[in-house]
Amino acid sequence: MKVQKISDHIWSLKKWVIIPIHVWVVVDEDGVTLVDAGLPMMAKGITEFIKELDAGPLKRIVITHGHPDHVGAVNLILKDTNVPVFAHQIEIPYMEGEIPYPGRKKAKQAVTKQLIQSLQEDEHGKLNSVGGLTPYLTPGHSPGHVAYYHEQDQVLLAGDLFTSRKGKIRKPHALFTTDMKEAVRSGSILEELKPKMLAVCHGDPVLDPANQLEEYVQKMEKKL
Repeated sequence: MKVQKISDHIWSLKKWVIIPIHVWVVVDEDGVTLVDAGLPMMAKGITEFIKELDAGPLKRIVITHGHPDHVGAVNLILKDTNVPVFAHQIEIPYMEGEIPYPGRKKAKQAVTKQLIQSLQEDEHGKLNSVGGLTPYLTPGHSPGHVAYYHEQDQVLLAGDLFTSRKGKIRKPHALFTTDMKEAVRSGSILEELKPKMLAVCHGDPVLDPANQLEEYVQKMEKKL
């Protein structure tokens, strides 16, 4: 597993399985947070890195969405340390296998039922910050997809909201995206936040991604 420090408080852990799969470790005064959990084969490397980092124990896991390459190692990690796991309330029934993802015939259980807690909201429906990260609902790739923004480092950990290649933002993988039009609309979070860096699960970090948004949207609108 390749480890790269991508900002002052964030490390990227990458495993190649046909395509790159990234998870992120975030160190904050509130403790260590794991963003996504990758595949089961990544569990040992994740837990060993957090111990080697020596920045305190893992305090929580936050999930961008419930596809297997994002939650596959959750149960194995929890055997090592029992911490809360959070995702958007919209996503949880799909993760637990209660209902199939849109476009899929069968529901598939990716996590143990009652394991995942809902990200908390304030009275206005805005998602509360957790572990130094502010969650934003960015549906399209999945109904309850969330991107996590580290305001201090100005890094957006965006799961499968995009992919990337050679420093350019690309669309999420179409085969696993439930609503591509909605995913493109959700990409406007780049214009809202203007992060210095975009980090995605499948691809390397992109610098100043908001500068690419207009071209990306125009290109996608021609295809949709």
